[in-house]
Amino acid sequence: MTKQHHAQWSSRLTFILAAVGSSVGLGNIWKFPYMTGESGGGAFVLIYLLCILLVGIPILMSEWLLGRIGQRNPISTMSSLTTRLKRSPAWVLIGVFGILGAYLILSFYSVIGGWALAYIQLGAVNTFTGLESEAIGALFSDMLASPLQLLLWHSLFMILTIGVVLGGVTGGLERATKTLMPTLVVLLIVLVGYAATSGAFAEGVSYLFTPDFSKLSSDGVLAAMGHAFFTLSLGMGIMIAYGSYLPKHVNIGRSAIIVVLMDTAIALMAGLAIFPVVFANDLSPSSGPGLIFQTLPLAFGHMPGGWFFGLLFFVLLVFAAWTSAISLLEPIVEWFEEKTPLSRVGATLVAGGATWALGIATVLSFNVWADVAPLGIFAKFEGMTIFALLDYFTSKLILPLTGLATVIFVGWRMSREEVRENLNMGEMAFNLWRFAARFIAPLGVVAVFIVSL
Repeated sequence: MTKQHHAQWSSRLTFILAAVGSSVGLGNIWKFPYMTGESGGGAFVLIYLLCILLVGIPILMSEWLLGRIGQRNPISTMSSLTTRLKRSPAWVLIGVFGILGAYLILSFYSVIGGWALAYIQLGAVNTFTGLESEAIGALFSDMLASPLQLLLWHSLFMILTIGVVLGGVTGGLERATKTLMPTLVVLLIVLVGYAATSGAFAEGVSYLFTPDFSKLSSDGVLAAMGHAFFTLSLGMGIMIAYGSYLPKHVNIGRSAIIVVLMDTAIALMAGLAIFPVVFANDLSPSSGPGLIFQTLPLAFGHMPGGWFFGLLFFVLLVFAAWTSAISLLEPIVEWFEEKTPLSRVGATLVAGGATWALGIATVLSFNVWADVAPLGIFAKFEGMTIFALLDYFTSKLILPLTGLATVIFVGWRMSREEVRENLNMGEMAFNLWRFAARFIAPLGVVAVFIVSL
C-alpha cells in the first residue's frame, strides 16, 4: 500500500533552514570539537574540509536529486527508479540502509541529547560554580552510572523530537526550524564573542587552523570523512526524504552550497567557542566524547558569569541536537506513513517508540552493560560497547558506503539528460559536478577506506 499525497516545503528558505537544521547538530557542537581534539587539531580540520568540498557536496546534491525525482520515502524512491530505469533491484539497498542508518543513529543520538538536557538542569541551579575537576568528573560519571537517570533524559528528548515530527512538514518541521535555527546561530555568536575575551582566543584559532600532519593517523583520516557524512546527514535517508518534499523550481546546486557553507561555518564557530575556553583554563582538548560535559563545565565554573554562559552553551547544544533528531526521525516516519495504513500521528508514534526502545541498549551500555562487548571476539572490536559499535558501524561504514552507492547510482546509472534537467544547472557547472560525482567523490571514499585498512 502506497499513499499518493506527498507534502511540499512551502519555500526555498524553509527547505534550506530544514536542511541546515538537519546538518547542524551534535555533530557540529559535540562531535566535531572532540574529534578535532583527539586528532591533533588543524590537520584533521583540513582533511574534514576537503571531504566536505570534494565528497560531501556531490553526494548531498545526488540525494536531493533522487528524493525530488522519486517524491516518496527513500526505499520507495529507489524501488521506483530501479524499475523505471531497468537497473538491478539491489540499488534499493541505498534506501534500506539509509533508513536503517537514521534509526540506529537516532537511538544513541537521543541518549546524548538527554545528557545535554540534564546539563541544562545542572547549569540552571548553578551546580558547576567552584567545583574542581574531580567533582565535575564525578557529576558526569554519576549520571552515566545511573540507568534510571539516563533513561529519564533519553525519554524526555525523544518526546520533544516526536512532538515536532507529529506536526508534519509545514506544521512540525518548518515551524521548528524557523524558530530553532536562528536562535541557535545567535547563541553561538554570543559564545564565540565570550571565548574571544578568554585570553586564549589566538591559541584556539591556531589550534583549529594550523595543520600538524604528524598528529593525524589513518584512523583520523577515516574519522574526518565519516564526520563529513555525519554532519551533512548523508547516507541516512534524511536528504532523500527532504528532497522528496522539494518543489521543482528550487535550485539544488545553489541550495547545497548554502547548506554546506552554513554547516561548516557553525562547526568552526563551535570550535572557536570551545577551544579558547579549554586552553584558557589549562585543560586538555583531547578529552574525547566527554570534552563538553567534563572539560567545559570546569571552565564555566571558574570564570565570571560562567554559570550563565554554561547554561547558554547547553541550551545551544539541546537546540542543535533537537533539529537533527527531528530530521533523523523523519525518513523513518515517512516510510511508515506511505507504506502502512498508519496516519502521520500513528507512524510517528510507532517509529519514535521503536527508536526509543533501541536507545535503551545505549543507556545500559554506560552502566549495567558497560562490560558487554557483543563483537569482542574480533580484535578490531575488542572492548567496544553497544554504543561504541553503533557509532562505529554508522559513521564509519553505513554512511560512507550508502553515500558512495548513491553517488555512483546518480553518476553512472542515470542518464546525463535526466540528471541535468533535474539539477537545472549551467553546462560548465553541471560538467564540474558530474566529474566530481562520477570520479572524485567515489574515489575519495574508496581511497580513505584503503588508507584506513
